[in-house]
Amino acid sequence: MTATVTHLWRLLKWGRTLARHGALTGIERDPLTPPAVRRLVRIARIGARVPTQPAYADAFESIGPAAVKLGQALATRPDLVGEEAARDLFRLQDALPPVPFAEIRLAVEQALGKPIEALFSRFDEKAVGAASIAQVHRAVTTEGRAVAVKVLRPGVEEDFARALSTYEWAAAQAEALGGEIARLRPRLVIATFRQWTMRELDLRREAASASELAECMIAEPGFVVPEIDWSRTARRVMTLQWIDGIKLSDRAALIAAGHDTQALAARLVRGFLRQAIAEGFFHADMHQGNLFALPNGDLAAIDFGIMGRIDRQARVWLAEILYGLITGNYRRVAEIHFEAGYVPPHHNLAEFTTALRAVGEPIRGLAVKDISIGQMLDGLFGITRDFDMPTQPHLLLLQKTMVMVEGVATALDPDINMWETASPFVREWLRSELGPEAAIADRLLTDFRTLAGLPDLVRRIERRFPAEGAAPPPPPLREVQVVRIGGGWRYAAVAMAAGAAGALAMWLA
Repeated sequence: MTATVTHLWRLLKWGRTLARHGALTGIERDPLTPPAVRRLVRIARIGARVPTQPAYADAFESIGPAAVKLGQALATRPDLVGEEAARDLFRLQDALPPVPFAEIRLAVEQALGKPIEALFSRFDEKAVGAASIAQVHRAVTTEGRAVAVKVLRPGVEEDFARALSTYEWAAAQAEALGGEIARLRPRLVIATFRQWTMRELDLRREAASASELAECMIAEPGFVVPEIDWSRTARRVMTLQWIDGIKLSDRAALIAAGHDTQALAARLVRGFLRQAIAEGFFHADMHQGNLFALPNGDLAAIDFGIMGRIDRQARVWLAEILYGLITGNYRRVAEIHFEAGYVPPHHNLAEFTTALRAVGEPIRGLAVKDISIGQMLDGLFGITRDFDMPTQPHLLLLQKTMVMVEGVATALDPDINMWETASPFVREWLRSELGPEAAIADRLLTDFRTLAGLPDLVRRIERRFPAEGAAPPPPPLREVQVVRIGGGWRYAAVAMAAGAAGALAMWLA
C-alpha cells in the first residue's frame, strides 16, 4: 500500500503544475469548495505565476499520460469541474512523441510470439499516431491485407497503476468532506476511470468491444466498424482492418471528394442513437479524429477503448425522456426521473416539471447552430443541485458522447436539428419497446423469473427459520464504534504536511 506521504508528494507536484497553468483557479473561487480544499489549493500555487486564462488541457498534458486520460474522463463531468474546464478538456488530443521502433518491434514480437517478418510482409517503422497509452503503425499482413497495428507503450501499465492509486486516495479524502463533493461522488468518478483504463490497457478487450459493436450495427447500414485480426491480436497488440477514408474533421476535403455532408451528419446521429438507445452499447469517444467518411459514402469509426453500456430499463427511461423533451411533455419526463430514482422522493413533482420546462423550452425547435449547449448543461446541472440528484456516471458518459456527436454533426451540417433527426428513431423504438406486445412479453418474462426463483426463496427461508432441533443461528454481532480522528485535526495535519511538501517542491524546482 502506498504511503500517505507519497500520495501527498505526488499531489503537490501535480498541483503545482496545475497552478502554473491556472487550472486551480476555478476550484479556489468556487463558493461550494470546502475550506480545507481551498487552503490546499492556495498552498499548491505559492510562488507560481498563474495565468489569467486557465489552460486545463495543457496542464494535464504536462503531468503525463495518466493525467491526459483522467482529463478525458473529467471532460464528461462538467458538474464536477465546471463547464469551462470540461470544454477545454475536450480538446485533449493525446498526442505524444512515438516510442522508437526498436522497442515497438520487441513489444510486437513478445506479444505475438513470432518475428514481425513471419506475420507481416510490410510494417511501417513510422507511427501514424501516438497517444498516451499506445501508438499505431500501418502494416500489410502476409496474406496481403492492409491493417493498422496498435501497440501499448512499454511501461505504461506501471505508470497508470501509480497514478490510479493516488487518484483513488485523493477522491476518498475529498468525498469524506461530505456536502456537495459527496453528492458528486468523486470516488465513483475514479472507479469509472479505472474501468476505462483497464479496458484500454488490455487490447484484447478493446478488440472485443469493436467486435461486439460491429454485431450491434449490422441493422444500421452505412456505419462501418473495422474487422479485427484475432490471430495478430494479444493483450499488448491489436491488429484491425485499415480504414482508407477522410476524417470528418476535414470538411473541405469531404466536399472536394464529393461527399454529402448532410447525409453524413444524419448517418452519424442515427448510428449513435442505434448504439445508445436500441443496443445499449455505444462508442463513447466519437470525436472527429475517430470518424472517417469512406469513398462509397459510408461512415467508419475507430478507437474502441472507451465504450458505454446502459441496461434496457435505463434505455427505456432515456428514450422517454428524450421523446418528452422533443414533444414538450415535461410532466412525463419529470415522472420518469422520480420512477428511476434519479430525484429523491421528498421533492415535489410539479416543481421538478417546471424546472425541466425552464431548460427545455428555450431549445425546442431551434437548429443546433442556435442552441447554446453550455447554457443547456448549466441549466441541467443547476437542476441536479437544486433537487439533490446524485450523479449517474453512465448517463454522464452518454451525455458527453451526445454533446460530442452533436458537435461533429453541426460541423458537417450547420443547420441540422438533432431533435428532428432523433424523433422518428426514438418514436419507432418506443413503439416497439412500450407497445402492447412488448408489455405482454415483459410480464411473461418477469413472472417466469419469479416462479424460477421460488425454490431458492424457500431454501433461504428455511435457513433463516430452521426446523426444531437444528443448530441455532449465531448471535448478532454487537455494534462497536470506530474511533476516528476529528475532521479539523485531520485537515490541519494534511495542510501542514502539504505545506512542508510544497516548500520542498519550490526549493527543488
